[in-house]
Amino acid sequence: MFGLVDCTNFYASCERVFRPELEGRAVVVLSNNDGCVIARSQEAKALGVRMGEPYFQVRELMERRGVVVCSSNYELYGDMSRRVMWYLQQVAPAVEVYSIDEAFLDLAGMTRHFDLASWAGDVRGAVRQRTGIPVCVGVAPTKTLAKLANRLAKQDAHQGAGSGVVVLDDEQQRREALGRVAVEDVWGVGGRSAAKLHAAGVRTAAELAGVGDAWARKNLGGVVGARLLCELRGFSCAGVVVEDEARKSLACTRSFGRPLTRWEDVAGAVATHAARAGEKLRRQGLAARLLTVFVETNRFAAAPPPHSFSAQLTLSGATDDTVSLTRAALKGLERAWRPGRTYVKAGVVLDGLERAGAAAQGTLFGDAGGPGPARGELMRALDALNGRYGSGTVRVAAAVPGPGKAEAWAMRREVKSPAFTTKWGELWEVRC
Repeated sequence: MFGLVDCTNFYASCERVFRPELEGRAVVVLSNNDGCVIARSQEAKALGVRMGEPYFQVRELMERRGVVVCSSNYELYGDMSRRVMWYLQQVAPAVEVYSIDEAFLDLAGMTRHFDLASWAGDVRGAVRQRTGIPVCVGVAPTKTLAKLANRLAKQDAHQGAGSGVVVLDDEQQRREALGRVAVEDVWGVGGRSAAKLHAAGVRTAAELAGVGDAWARKNLGGVVGARLLCELRGFSCAGVVVEDEARKSLACTRSFGRPLTRWEDVAGAVATHAARAGEKLRRQGLAARLLTVFVETNRFAAAPPPHSFSAQLTLSGATDDTVSLTRAALKGLERAWRPGRTYVKAGVVLDGLERAGAAAQGTLFGDAGGPGPARGELMRALDALNGRYGSGTVRVAAAVPGPGKAEAWAMRREVKSPAFTTKWGELWEVRC
């Protein structure tokens, strides 16, 4: 059996945890640079606010309807996600963190010791009590059915007709659940596949589960379509994949708060992304062998393509060292840089990930390359200081703007809430 725990309206729920006055009010969260709507509370959905709408187009409507608008606060959302996932890892044998707000749980063998509906209800209540985040739980024999069960649990909870938990542990429940879900809402069915299915008269997940295997192979991507049918019929084709087995690459990218033309400004952004990538590597116990730097211009401007420029470097050895990554990133930026261009985004992507501390392959001259043990001590001290006093307290010099200058690459976040859990100066204040 598998479980899927999905946080409800996650970004909006994170805002409400530390701002209880937002309970019952319509809340939306905006994307980078306050561009588009990327999260909505249930009340905002009821008002007709659509996902992905440009903020400038609906700003007047939101002000008229009293919608609370929040800039994206990724520091807060990331920390709240880690709290939710940490608890799930304490109560399930294995956890696959599928995204920032949902995770698959491997519940193999638990049916012998637990009533899964009661257990899932306890997990749901404990996550809410420990973190303040509401979740819904779907439990089923396959990951696809668990995803479907979670959709129904969320749907019933929003309508006030359910407990936020749906368990599909027998054939009758599975058939009834499949009949309630439209085929386009099945996990793994994209827009093109949904159009093919509708043209063939297949409208529900139950009807999809009943199509022939040969038809599915021909029209739904070969083996992928066949596996989808098996999963819908209750036969598992994919297990839970823990993070260190699944991670293949790691990226840190951001759009700039305003277009940039100066090398120093873009270099500061790239150095910041490289440092953050190093922090992520060390947190996950990984090291990288390949580093790619890219910069982008405005693809909607009058300038002809290309709009993206990149450079890839092979590191001397797998490393998680911020100094080494930053030096490599700036060297890559030198290769990708095109003078006279106006840039709107930059990023650093790390590939060739492996477990940190694994036996390193020597070079032609006999050493393994990369920084020595003393640098590892430095990185641990760096992480300890930033963990204690807040992210970015200690940074590499290349990421720090000149005296009296602000970060030219910083995103626009005009209505950002405080970093309630990651900065001492912005901790939640409780007044008696």
